[in-house]
Amino acid sequence: MGKADMKTIAKSAASLLAIVVAGSVVSGCSSTIDRVMTVGDPPPLNEIQDPTTQPGYKPVRLPMPEPVAYVYQPNSLWRSGARAFFEDQRAARIGDILTVNVTIDDKAEVENATQRTRTGSDNMGIGALAGFGTELLKFLPNTPNLDPLIDVDSTTTTVGSGEVDREEEINTKVAAVVVQVLPNGNLVIEGRQEIRVNYEVREIIVAGIVRPEDITNENTIDSQKIAEARISYGGRGQITDVQQPRYGQQFLDILLPF
Repeated sequence: MGKADMKTIAKSAASLLAIVVAGSVVSGCSSTIDRVMTVGDPPPLNEIQDPTTQPGYKPVRLPMPEPVAYVYQPNSLWRSGARAFFEDQRAARIGDILTVNVTIDDKAEVENATQRTRTGSDNMGIGALAGFGTELLKFLPNTPNLDPLIDVDSTTTTVGSGEVDREEEINTKVAAVVVQVLPNGNLVIEGRQEIRVNYEVREIIVAGIVRPEDITNENTIDSQKIAEARISYGGRGQITDVQQPRYGQQFLDILLPF
């Protein structure tokens, strides 16, 4: 292969790359360009960020009780309104860390069956029309009959069935950060964990509202005790890409009505 052929191939490859990049920019798929630039490299981990600075973050607002003023009695170690006598090291302030034991063992079986049948029949005739029935029939072809004049039958049958059989199980631990303290003392937590194994990254996200009383002495809390819990367990990488349909197929699945 001569130098001219090599130059032609290089120009063709450069043109093809430019078309791909231009198409990605026009369609707004910046992630496609990043993936093309990192072909052969393991997926990068996201930087540690402050959850409160992320786009779309909104502080939690819930109905709160009236604040209680603390009163210290003379010569007393007890403080009115306190929840414990001794100070502990459990998470209680913004920036504190606690461990969330994520335990999900859900199983649901639902089976429904519906059957509906409806039958209708209508029959209407004119036996006599003030003596004009016989005269009226003379103007109609094929010797019609006024009785029955209308005869309608209808039958409708609907049969439906549905079945759901789902089973999910997740057991893991995630360290979460207290990002907000509500006026009643409840804590808003959020934690994110990324684990990369070869060319696959597993992402675990936990967020919700917890009571300080539910935090154990080991500074842990079970996921079942998190109110407004948001738990996400997923991944990204080569294996995840293979398991997902291509972008074109997903686009067609949305648009095609059949």
